[in-house]
Amino acid sequence: MDSLILGVTGASGLIYAVRALRFLLGAGWAIDLVASKAVYQVWQAEQGLRMPADPARQSAFWRQQAGVETGGTLRCHPWADVGATVASGSFHTAGMVVMPCSMSTVAKLAAGLSSDLLERAADVQLKEGRPLVVVPRETPFSLIHLRNLTTLAEAGVRIVPAIPAWYHHPQTIDDLVDFVVARALDQLGIDCVPLKRWQGH
Repeated sequence: MDSLILGVTGASGLIYAVRALRFLLGAGWAIDLVASKAVYQVWQAEQGLRMPADPARQSAFWRQQAGVETGGTLRCHPWADVGATVASGSFHTAGMVVMPCSMSTVAKLAAGLSSDLLERAADVQLKEGRPLVVVPRETPFSLIHLRNLTTLAEAGVRIVPAIPAWYHHPQTIDDLVDFVVARALDQLGIDCVPLKRWQGH
């Protein structure tokens, strides 16, 4: 099984990445995680937690937050390590999902800029023709945001905004989050989230 890259940016909504990890690792996936520099600040702001910089300690941190001590493989890469495996097209992957995805990252990807490992890894997926999914977490969208997202869509990127549905009768915040996570992973052909799907009337 090829590795799946999970990119986490400084947009609000780290719970999306945490829940995705919970299901992916539980299903035995090998995950290469790249958190942008801003994610350290978001963990502090949203949860009052300090994310370790050391890759091994960071892996343990993400597993603890996701509640998955065993299962799958989780490799964390420093945001500045542009020499990491995921920075090369010769490293086989099943694709990449950026969740949550900031508008800054959207803009850089749309312009073909790679200022850190996350952006480089996403750019590699594009040039290699591999699946790339972005989960933008912003509201409202400005015209510039919409144009950048359109540019990515025209390049083959799947855009899955963090917009939950209600037909599955969510009872908790996790239910709402899991709907978005499931729909994002659907774009990669991954079905590991226990979601009550629409069955028709």
